[in-house]
Amino acid sequence: MHKLKIGKYTRSMREAPLTLASLAAMAPNDLQLDFVLVDASIDPIPWDMKPDIVGISVMTGTANGAYYIADHFRHKGAPIVLGGVHATIMPEEAAGYADSIVIGMAENTWPRLLRDFVSDDLKPRYEDFGINANEWINGLPSPRMDLIRRSGYMVPDSVQATRGCSKNCDFCSVPTVWKRFQKRPIADVIRDAKKLKGKYLAFGDVNLIDDPEYAKELFSGLIPLKKSWGGLATTEVYKDPELINLMAKSGCKFLLIGFESINQPSLNGIAKGFNNRDEYSELISTLHTAGISVQGCFVFGFDHDDKSVFQATVQRVKELKIDIPRFSIYTPYPGTRLFNRLVLEDRITSYNWDDYDTMHVVFEPQQMSSKELFNGFKWAYKSTFKMGHILKRLPLFSRSFPINLAGNITYKMFAHRLYKDIRFALPCSNNSPVTFNTTALKENLSCRI
Repeated sequence: MHKLKIGKYTRSMREAPLTLASLAAMAPNDLQLDFVLVDASIDPIPWDMKPDIVGISVMTGTANGAYYIADHFRHKGAPIVLGGVHATIMPEEAAGYADSIVIGMAENTWPRLLRDFVSDDLKPRYEDFGINANEWINGLPSPRMDLIRRSGYMVPDSVQATRGCSKNCDFCSVPTVWKRFQKRPIADVIRDAKKLKGKYLAFGDVNLIDDPEYAKELFSGLIPLKKSWGGLATTEVYKDPELINLMAKSGCKFLLIGFESINQPSLNGIAKGFNNRDEYSELISTLHTAGISVQGCFVFGFDHDDKSVFQATVQRVKELKIDIPRFSIYTPYPGTRLFNRLVLEDRITSYNWDDYDTMHVVFEPQQMSSKELFNGFKWAYKSTFKMGHILKRLPLFSRSFPINLAGNITYKMFAHRLYKDIRFALPCSNNSPVTFNTTALKENLSCRI
């Protein structure tokens, strides 16, 4: 979503993803396989390549593009394997574009798939949800970071400690894909962090502090590495002084936090009542005192939102002095409770997965029109990233000022592009290669209730 493009050079403003590098590392050594990793968001697809097998990790917003790539290489004779979040949630759909699909976790299934492929015995489906394990397999190899183009990412060094989340927010795919919260052995996490070349690393975990005692042990182990890091946490982080202290000592400089809304009824309505809007000020103050910057995420389009939500949120962001705000549109990803509810209420207006990027309106809001929601979302970005607004939010003399200012400038560039280029998603977009049987889905959902 956020990229810097200079001619043919593209750099993502985020951390390097670990999925493909981890899969490459898990390949059995005796098979002696060579891998080429391509992140289609920053690098051109090598269309002329003739690979022996193609594996694609698919998210919902990239599904159409993934299917196009799959068709291209399938026609060249390469077997296609599809996995990832979208293939796990929509296996029947993904199977139509693949010779084999991987559902759920890959630590056990991917090595077995590769052996089957080499033996010319590739199965159509490999599945493992890891529902009986609280921990990942001990001693998994470190991701093959040598296969990643470091210059393609603002933070090329990534590490993961946990998977899943014990929360159950209605718009989140995580509880559907990862059936339970899982933790890696801390020794493995520290080993991976030590191997990373840079002094700054990013944790990709969706809720790094879900198990506070595990997090404290992890942060204690990071202290001797003398690295700086950023990650994701919930608003509950500030309630544990020991946790905050260890985070700061271990080098935490940045947290992404899902505030989601400034309205408590909206938070309660999405099963995120553990966010208390009256505690936001104390949370921000506590983190700033510890030297930790905050990227605060807010969502527009909840059923309790009316047209006043945009101005009220922008004003509250300024008052809270959130270092880097980020806005998105309420998006009903398939498999979520939100998606199921809106299907039954006949409120989804687009099943084109290209629109599922949190920047398009794909449903009918309750207290405003779709067009009003989209225009309000764009207005919030444009207003929040005016230079005057940026400077009022950032403490001018803090050590983090240059980095936070750079982050805000990046979002200012994105806001300009958003306001100028990104168009409203027309209802019932029909340019998707995927056909969606809403009648069958409604019948299936009705039987579950």
